Amino acid sequence: MEALDLVQANLLSPMVLAFALGITATLLKSDLRLPESLYTALSTYLLLAIGLKGGVAIAKTQLSDLLLPAIATIALGIAIPIWCFALLRKVGKFSIPDAAAIAAHYGSVSAVTFTASQAYLDRLGVSYEGFLPALVALLEIPGIVVAIYLAQRSGRKAKSWREVLHEVVTGKSVLLLLGGVAIGALAGPRGVEQVAPFFIAPFTGVLTLFLLDLGVVAGGHLRDLRRAGAFLIGFGIVMPIAHGALGVTLGHWAGLSHGGSMVFGTIAASASYIAAPAAVRMALPEANPGYYLTAALAITFPFNLILGLPIYEALARVLAN
Repeated sequence: MEALDLVQANLLSPMVLAFALGITATLLKSDLRLPESLYTALSTYLLLAIGLKGGVAIAKTQLSDLLLPAIATIALGIAIPIWCFALLRKVGKFSIPDAAAIAAHYGSVSAVTFTASQAYLDRLGVSYEGFLPALVALLEIPGIVVAIYLAQRSGRKAKSWREVLHEVVTGKSVLLLLGGVAIGALAGPRGVEQVAPFFIAPFTGVLTLFLLDLGVVAGGHLRDLRRAGAFLIGFGIVMPIAHGALGVTLGHWAGLSHGGSMVFGTIAASASYIAAPAAVRMALPEANPGYYLTAALAITFPFNLILGLPIYEALARVLAN
């Protein structure tokens, strides 16, 4: 498929259209919004299902195949928040708490964007490594801890890095991902078959419903774009492209396939809006949510969902050939 055909196919996918419907509902001042309890249930389902699939793949994967991708993942989790923090402080002139908070979101990962990248490749008929959900769980933690540590080192008092690490690891999203990976790895393919009709078959439909609600949330932050300023809007678009290109390249270097490199680039390009906001609220309460939530959810997430996925797939295809 040509690049424009790929973009058009992505724009017309049920997931992207559901996200657009949510934004439209907000702009029209509709009362459309999922109950908070249902949102919690959907996010719990998605995170546990992602972990289960990753755990099953790990059970079938040689450790040697996972080693280099895991090293690349940890390296990205450490490096991305460092240069994001420096850029936000020196060029963007953000305060220490705001720069650290935004860096934490971009150093971490969006599990929903990751899932969207897999669905995108499924539509194209491109295969990818099954252990990639384990890399998502691995990338969730370092970026948040490093960013908050940078805030400490830069002259403000925050919680100790041990407290921060405990809060991140025991937070709902990370615990569900890691727990799902452990369950899938221990149960193996035969064990997970028992719950496959619930956790595997309906997954894309649940994701579409979840994205509908995220569209409503993102629409509510559109008014914050003016306050965020041109720099943060540019940051929310340019950094995903840079991180996505770096991720695709590192994935190719680590031995991932065309599809695996594309997904790896996607998780590098994504910004967290589940785990990172919860950790930042606890460790950096003075950081402005209008900055980090707007950047992650109202700028970077839609960009990746609509344009980023075709860009990262095209780059992965070039490197694979």
